[in-house]
Amino acid sequence: MPENLTTSQPGARPHVIIMGTRGVPAAHGGFETFAERLALYLVEAGWRVTVYCQGSSSHRREVDDWRGVTRIHIPVKRSSAAGTIEFDIKATLDVLSVPGTILTLGYNTGFLCILLAARGRTNLINMDGIEWKRNKYGRGAKAYLWLNERLAAMAGTHLIADHPEIAGHHCRYVSAAKISTIAYGGDSPADPDAALLADYALQPWRFMTVIARPEPENSILEIVQGFCSRSRDIKLVVLGNYQRDHDYQARVLDAAGPGVIFPGAIYDKAVLGALRAYSIAYVHGHQVGGTNPSLVEALAAGNAVIAHDNPFNRWVAGEAGIFFRDRRSVDEAITTLTSNAQRAEAMRAAAQKRFVEAFTWESINGQYEVLLRRFTSDGTALDECRDVL
Repeated sequence: MPENLTTSQPGARPHVIIMGTRGVPAAHGGFETFAERLALYLVEAGWRVTVYCQGSSSHRREVDDWRGVTRIHIPVKRSSAAGTIEFDIKATLDVLSVPGTILTLGYNTGFLCILLAARGRTNLINMDGIEWKRNKYGRGAKAYLWLNERLAAMAGTHLIADHPEIAGHHCRYVSAAKISTIAYGGDSPADPDAALLADYALQPWRFMTVIARPEPENSILEIVQGFCSRSRDIKLVVLGNYQRDHDYQARVLDAAGPGVIFPGAIYDKAVLGALRAYSIAYVHGHQVGGTNPSLVEALAAGNAVIAHDNPFNRWVAGEAGIFFRDRRSVDEAITTLTSNAQRAEAMRAAAQKRFVEAFTWESINGQYEVLLRRFTSDGTALDECRDVL
């Protein structure tokens, strides 16, 4: 193991170790994107940063450097959820000999936090959403997630919630002083190219966009039914992979009229940027969770938002949103937005204002740096951190 991972000297640069993701650079989801953005931000700010990465091409533990970030690659033999648990276990055992402040993203293997606490390690935990409430999980999985949420909350040195509702949830069983609220960040689309829409037979400002997993708790069926409840001269673009052999996805496909387009899952950032930038509105059906990355990215693009009516979405979208609860109110929201150009423009302006005020990566990363400074082992004082709040 390189010496800089095993020694800690007075006056050395503060060291943070990021765990709980598949690694950097980001290739999978929101937590990986956050890990990448925070890691690079901290490196530029003078920190030493280590990120644990799932998988190793040599099938052995490997250490390398990526843009100034030390990456520790941990081999796994299993795939899917079992592979993630295997990775978390191996990474936790490995980090016991790597000094530094730990930042754990997610609590799905919260039982491992007990070991870190027993060894006296400083471990800040981003508690993600209230996963055990998601309908997609069966009773066994919900019980496992509920237990790990509690174990992580008890064993973590400090908890981070990405939404006030998440913080309030955890305040029911841990002290409010143990929780900080820091949202998720996003980027504004850089020079969106309207020409990219032609591949999907779309014209700027003649469509709405849905970007979500095809699951009941994301209200996809209600959105499609509401959109198709009357004739419209715009399109609804529903991203994601939809299959006839999946009951819920088949119901969505059956409910769709000719105005609904299913282009599949799109990961090309340029195409996604164009879809967001030139949408009449972003339709967001998530019923549970905290600060959802796709909703933040919609605000960053200046989208008017039509969102499921719950405290999570209302706090994030604010004045940029019109809210719905069922397919009838989806219809009403779409009709209201498309028939009132002045209101739509006001909502777009509100979206950009909300994003700049609360969700830029510079602001989010800065808040994390301030918090991490409080817990670095070299005793760096909070007032030595840059004024970012």
